Order: sequence, then C-alpha cells, then structure tokens
Amino acid sequence: METLNPSRDVIFPVLLFLLLLLLAFFYLSPRNQNFPLTSDSPFSKPPSDLQTTHQTVETQRTTPLPSSSSDENLSTHGWVPLNSTGGASSTSASDNGSEILKMSPEKQIEKGLARARAAIREAIRTRNYTSGKEETFIPRGDVYRNPYAFHQSYIEMEKRFKIWTYIEGDVPLVHDGPVNNIYAIEGQFMDELERGKCQLVARHPDEAHVFYLPISITRIVQYMYTPPVNYAANYLEKLVTDYIHVIANKYHYWNRSSGADHFLLSCHDWGTRNFDRYPRSLQEFHMSKLGPPHLDKHPNHRHILAFFASHESGYMRTLLFNSWKENDNEIQVYKHLPKNKSYPESMVDSRFCLCPSGWEVANPRIVEAIVAGCVPVIISDYYVLPFSEVLDWSKFSVHVPSNKIPEIKRILKAVPINRYLEMQKRVRQLHRHFVINRPAKPYDLLNMIFHSIWLRHLNVRLPLLSS
Repeated sequence: METLNPSRDVIFPVLLFLLLLLLAFFYLSPRNQNFPLTSDSPFSKPPSDLQTTHQTVETQRTTPLPSSSSDENLSTHGWVPLNSTGGASSTSASDNGSEILKMSPEKQIEKGLARARAAIREAIRTRNYTSGKEETFIPRGDVYRNPYAFHQSYIEMEKRFKIWTYIEGDVPLVHDGPVNNIYAIEGQFMDELERGKCQLVARHPDEAHVFYLPISITRIVQYMYTPPVNYAANYLEKLVTDYIHVIANKYHYWNRSSGADHFLLSCHDWGTRNFDRYPRSLQEFHMSKLGPPHLDKHPNHRHILAFFASHESGYMRTLLFNSWKENDNEIQVYKHLPKNKSYPESMVDSRFCLCPSGWEVANPRIVEAIVAGCVPVIISDYYVLPFSEVLDWSKFSVHVPSNKIPEIKRILKAVPINRYLEMQKRVRQLHRHFVINRPAKPYDLLNMIFHSIWLRHLNVRLPLLSS
C-alpha cells in the first residue's frame, strides 16, 4: 500500500471528490432484487458449512463478546421514531450478566441499540449534554439539526458501534486503495479500519453491527480498465458480485440480513453508476480538500461575489456556462481558469462559491468552499447533502434550482449582509467535520462518515430542534 503522509492532519494538495458513501443497504437486498435466495443460490450455505466457517473465524480473531444486549421488540428494518416508547426503555433491574450471556449475539446487539435510542431520546427531552469523559468538542448551535441528539448519538457510537472488515481478497483490488491522490478517501478509510487504531473495529464478527467490504472501486478502474478498451459496466459489477458470492458462501452474516448491514465506500462515480439495477438507499457524499489547511480570509477582504471554474460536465454546468461564462466581473465563471488566476486564492477571495452538480450530482466544490470559508451555493434540483442527517444546510448555504440559474446574481445580492456574515461564521464552524486526521479525531471527516453509517444502522431520524 502507498506510504501514508506522516503528518497528523492529512490535507491533500488535490481534490478528493465524488465521494459516494454506499452504506448499509448499498447494493443490497436480494429480497428486493430479481434473484431471491434459494437453496441453489450462490448466496446460500448449508448449516453444517456455516458452523465450520464460524469456528474458522474464531481461530483468526478470538476475543470475548461484548456485554451489550439486545431487545427483540425493536425493528432494525425501518426508521424508529424517537418519540416512540416501545422496546427502548433504559436498563431495568432484571438485566444482569447471566441473562445477557443467554442472549444470542443478535439480541445482545439489538438490546444495545435500544439503549442507544433511549439515551438519544432522553438527551432530546432534557436538552442536556452528558458524557462520561472529558471532551475536546461539543456540537452547539443551530447549524446542527439537533445538537443534543447529535452529541448523544455520537457518544453512543463511540460506546457501542462495531465494524467488521472481511479478510478475504488480495491486493490491489481489495484491502488496498489510493491514499495520496484525488480518490484518496477510499484508501484512508480502508487503512483506518484495517491498520489504524480505530476503536470501532470489531474483534469478532459476532459483535459487529455492520460489515465492510474492503473493495476499492478506484483500483478496479485503474487495473481492469487500463488501457481504456471499453467502459462496460459489467466488468466492475462482476468483480464486486463475485466478492459478495465469496463472503456469502463462506459466512452466514450476509444471508442473515440479505446484505442490509453490509457496505462499501467509493469515491469514484462508478461506485453507483454500475449498480443502477439494484435499489439504492444511500447518501451521495462528495468530498474534496483544499490545501493548505484553514485557508481563509476575513469577509471584508473577499471582493468577488461568486466564483466557479471547471470543465463542462453535465446539464447543470451547461446551464451555468450559458448564463455566466466569463461575462460578469462579480459572478466569475470559467471553463478554463486564466493563467494569471489561482484557483484556491479565487475561492478565498469570494463570498459565495458556486457548486453545480456534474454528470452525477457529485461535485467537490462543496467541501472546497467550506475549507476556504466560502459560503456554498448549491446548484442542483435533487441533492442529498453530506451529513444532512445532522447538519442543517439551510443555515450556512444557498440553494439555487436549475430554473433560477440566470438569476444567481440577483439572488446573492439580495442576501442581507448580516445573514451572509452569520452563514460565513457557520461555515468556518463546520471546518472540523470535513478534515481528515490520521489517526482520526473526534467529529472529523472519518468519524462523521462512521457516524452516518451508525445512524442508518440505528434507524433513527434525528429531529430538528424545536424552538
């Protein structure tokens, strides 16, 4: 694997983009596809083989199971409303070690999830930040949908959440990913789980909440489509499907949930493009980095109203170029940036940074804007924004639908200066959530990704904080 940057804060000199988080439920459920599990399906496994496989896993990573327990009355196949009381009560006096040990691993896990939901409900009710340890950061303010719920959910994640990484497969397509180029989030995420000191790593698959498929889409594209004879989707799809067949035949975990608790992470747009025949319930997550870290400038020194520079890719950018390409000094839009202009400096000199979607909705400008202290202008009709389950994007960004692109200048000039200053302050507040640290730090990018996966497995929707 490539040598990791030895610095504590890993900020890449080029863009990390098109991060598509294919999490829990990514490809997934054969129950929703055209090949149901049957006795002759490659996803099926006889019980005798499963027992042998389970014993093999124990010889590879043998550790005692956690003491958390499960509540069979709570579903893990749909959002559990946080105002619900059924099955999510706090620990009762009847809970004891012997009863927990009698539970199956699945019930132990579900009991722990029930306690986590109860703790989050209590934090919402009391509007209180509670933690059993000293914390370097506590989320506060209306930039979060509900800071109390987010804080408690994050605590519960650190306390309970476990991820198992499958050991099958060989480099370079599996267990290896880029760590120092524009697709580096794949390798950094993989390395954090496999070679880092991540406290979320499960010691045994029976204690895992979710299962990570350490496949690098970027490596598959790099090795299987070079030279670029053709870009037929079936090659990539077959490789991923074959890997799933291997782990589904070897272990019972995939079949137990029909893959609903399995995920892979890809920062390549092929990560979703090649699985269109499968239902997708995913967060389209777009990452980039703009170095050096904390590149910023006071609002009074930002003399450009709005800025964008990139090639034409996708319908939304075509509309943007048709209206604004190099025809306005305040709305600076370029297909090719002039040689006398610096891309990072232009972003730092701008009050607003235009973030139009590309061929996919993915584009890296959102995080570039946040790192540069520039208020993002989301130009898209349908966009699931990064970490939107906890962040209230309406507080620190502007949304412009496609039919309003010709009116961008009027829209941005109509933003009151006090509102702009508040949005810019919030953008700077969020910077920590979009920076990679190795090892990961609380609430940084890697842990925010882990929390997104945790929240989906927990199956709760954090409500907006009521006034």
